[in-house]
Amino acid sequence: MKTLTFVVPCYNSQDYMRRCIDSLLPGGDDVEIIIVNDGSSDRTQVIAEEYQKEYSGIVRAVNQPNKGHGGAVNTGIREASGMYIKIVDSDDWVDTEAYLKILDALKGFSEKDIQVDMLISNFVYEKEGKRHKKTMRYTGTLPENEVFSWEQAGKFRKGQYILMHSVIYRAQMLRESGLCLPEHTFYVDNLYAFVPLPYVKTLYYMNEDFYRYYIGRADQSVNESIMIKRIDQQLKVNRLMLESFKPEKITDKSLRRYMLNYLEIITIVSSILLIRSGTEENFEKMRELWDTIKNGNSTVYRRLRRGLMGRFIHLPGKTGRKVTVFAYRITQKIVGFN
Repeated sequence: MKTLTFVVPCYNSQDYMRRCIDSLLPGGDDVEIIIVNDGSSDRTQVIAEEYQKEYSGIVRAVNQPNKGHGGAVNTGIREASGMYIKIVDSDDWVDTEAYLKILDALKGFSEKDIQVDMLISNFVYEKEGKRHKKTMRYTGTLPENEVFSWEQAGKFRKGQYILMHSVIYRAQMLRESGLCLPEHTFYVDNLYAFVPLPYVKTLYYMNEDFYRYYIGRADQSVNESIMIKRIDQQLKVNRLMLESFKPEKITDKSLRRYMLNYLEIITIVSSILLIRSGTEENFEKMRELWDTIKNGNSTVYRRLRRGLMGRFIHLPGKTGRKVTVFAYRITQKIVGFN
């Protein structure tokens, strides 16, 4: 059995997918690289099959009709044969030195029969045009180079979250979590990094700058103007996160607090985007979102509503909305979240 499966969802990725795949090849026979061609209309399929032919036994090309990022991830998880699974988007890449250290750690778990449900590492925002690259680290919050539980995790700072870029899941645990991402929906990486967490019992953090998260394409889904156009998909993910979160079933206080904080930032982002759009239709969608939270779980509602940004978001009128957006921008700069 392979130690690690990389799943690389690809949609019209011909211009940048080679950098991604090349960065994964140093793992050799210990890894499996599944390139999921999600109904591309360019040369993505041809390139994937070239890699499969040249690196037989390591690279597999899987072709499917377009199902969106979530559908491609679902396929990759289903096809994976490795003990661990890592998702790498086709415009991102990994650092070789950090990669080999992490692979050695995963092999060590297997050799010593140590069960680790989630390995966490750092990721770097490779933002186009920025000389200083922001890195998401978990030092001071998570114990380093040891197996630990949620009880041993410290309090996460604002803007410090475990994202898809940070995690490698144990494959069996991921499947047992029942994760199934919605198809034809953007922003499902938030579900990937959220829904399985109550099933994670053992963690391991390596302070390595492993994943390089590229930000810079004009058509990228995290571009704010594009996020506003796709606000219904953001809201869909937001609601699915809310539905999956059952605080009464999570006995560990550290995990419950972390998941509440994650929900808070996702809900704040949804609300700010709705306000920024400036349309009455979207103002109504924001009211509906908060009503859903209030009616669905009063504990979650109180936590989100009483937070600083939760208070700002509900300031009335145009002036209140301007103050809210200004407060959000200041918070963005201070906290540093993207």
